[in-house]
Amino acid sequence: MMSSAALNHERLDHWLHSINRICGAFDAQALGSQFCGDIREFKSGALKASFVDARQARLYRSERELAAGEGGKYFAVFQLDGSAAMAQDDRQVVLGSGDITLIDADRPCDFTYSDNSRQLSLILPHDMVEQALRFSRVRCGEKISASSPIAVLSHRLIMETTRQPTLSLAESEATLEAIVSLLRPAIGRTQEEVDPHERIMRKTLDFIDQHIRSEELCPELLAREVGVSVRGLYRLFAKKGLVVAQYIKNRRLDFCAESLRQFGAEQKLSALGYSWGFTDSSYFSTAFKGRFGVSPGEYRKRYA
Repeated sequence: MMSSAALNHERLDHWLHSINRICGAFDAQALGSQFCGDIREFKSGALKASFVDARQARLYRSERELAAGEGGKYFAVFQLDGSAAMAQDDRQVVLGSGDITLIDADRPCDFTYSDNSRQLSLILPHDMVEQALRFSRVRCGEKISASSPIAVLSHRLIMETTRQPTLSLAESEATLEAIVSLLRPAIGRTQEEVDPHERIMRKTLDFIDQHIRSEELCPELLAREVGVSVRGLYRLFAKKGLVVAQYIKNRRLDFCAESLRQFGAEQKLSALGYSWGFTDSSYFSTAFKGRFGVSPGEYRKRYA
């Protein structure tokens, strides 16, 4: 007959195996004889989330787990029931029912569940969050209070979404973007925190979006408009891991993709590329496939 300690260990191993399969590499500890844990995965189109139940458990990701797992994502953690303590970097918060926090999957984090706790963990791609925040620093490990309108609306949206298992790819992507937009005021740096370089960067990105259709849009024009040297502009983008010309091209492609999702067959592909600043239809098609993995025509069919 299996002892209670052995049974506890077996339950922990089963829970951790499921966590690692669904959420990526973590480690875990049972914090008492009453440990229990469960996880249920939810997928619909581009949406990937999980319901995590735990009691008397510690779930954490150290440098060892980071080396074994895949990064490039955030976890938006919605506390549904009970409470949980969370730590990332030098921040520690206690989440109560209705609270939300954002965790960077590329950095160590630590969750402690004492009493019965239930969370929904939603995967948000790095590039989606960082583009929505205009590449300013993302604030992780801070509590978004359940009493805030942001938390109330975000909870309603994500819970209603989990009742829709057959969302199309376009619908699920739009839902993710809506959730990121709702969270943006809470997870982005405030204006007071933004240094002069960040303000110049935001001004530059805004100018790019406003003039994205212009054939004249180039690093030299940008530098003149925002009041820096071309070399200084390159340095600003390099700090974000970006290249100016590559960023402009990708933004044009992103707007092209959005047009294909919204307007479908209403516009010829060559005219679409031209309208967003691509003067060579062959180059547009090649660049589009390089970014999205399919040609513009195939992409349009996917969202038809």
